[in-house]
Amino acid sequence: MKYSDKDPSKIRLQVFLSRNDVCSRRRAFDIIKEGRVILNGQTCREPSTPVDPKVDHVSLDDKKIKRRKYEYILLNKPAGYTTTRADRYAKKTVIDLLPRRFQHLSPAGRLDKDTEGLLLLTNDGDIAYQLTHPKFNVDKVYFVRILGRLAMDQRKQVERGVYIDGKKTSPAKIKNVRALKSQTECMVTSHEGRKRQIRYMFAKVGCKVIYLKRLSQGPITLGPLKKGMYRTLTKQEINKLQKI
Repeated sequence: MKYSDKDPSKIRLQVFLSRNDVCSRRRAFDIIKEGRVILNGQTCREPSTPVDPKVDHVSLDDKKIKRRKYEYILLNKPAGYTTTRADRYAKKTVIDLLPRRFQHLSPAGRLDKDTEGLLLLTNDGDIAYQLTHPKFNVDKVYFVRILGRLAMDQRKQVERGVYIDGKKTSPAKIKNVRALKSQTECMVTSHEGRKRQIRYMFAKVGCKVIYLKRLSQGPITLGPLKKGMYRTLTKQEINKLQKI
C-alpha cells in the first residue's frame, strides 16, 4: 500500500524511522528494503507504507521503536530578545521566556532582535524544515510601520522584488496600506525569510522600518496572545502544519 497524504494522521514508514531518531531518511530507505523492519507483526519492505504513529507498532531488528513526543510552542516574541538557543553575546534570548520544561525546543526560523511577533519553537525537525525552507513557499505575514509615506512606485518595487546582497527577493504582497501623519502602516506577505529581509526590502526603496511584527507563519496565526507569553499549539493547528 502506497503512502497517501489524504490522511494527515499517517506518515511514510521511512519518515517514521527518521522522525523517531532511528536514522536518516536515506538510511531508513535501505534498512526497510533490507527487511529489518517489522510493522504490526509483518516484515515490511516498502518505505512508503503509511504508518499511524499512535496506533501501529514498528520494530527494527526485533526492538520496538518508541514514538518520540513532539512539542510545539507558539511564542509572542518581544523586541530585545535574540532568536537563538545559545549565544554568549546575547543578553536575552527567546529561550529565557520559556519555562525549563520547554527550553530544549528550537526556533523554527528566526525573528530579528528588534522584531516582535509569532515564533514557533519545536523539536519536530521536519515541521521546522517545511516552515522555513523557501521551496515549500510557506507565507509569512508581517505588520510593518515605516517612517514617512510609502509611494506607489516604492510599493511596486518591493512587491516585484529587490536585490539584497546580489540576490533578488521573491515577489511579495503589500496590503492594507494606511497613511498616517508621518508614518505608513501596511501588511506584507512573503515566503522568504532571509536575515532582516523585510527591513532591507524597504530600505532598498528608501523607506525605514520603525516597527515590525510577524502575525502568521503558514497556517499558524498569532491571535490575541500577549507579548512575551506562549502557548502550546492545538491538535487542529498541528494537523494543519503536517499538511504542508
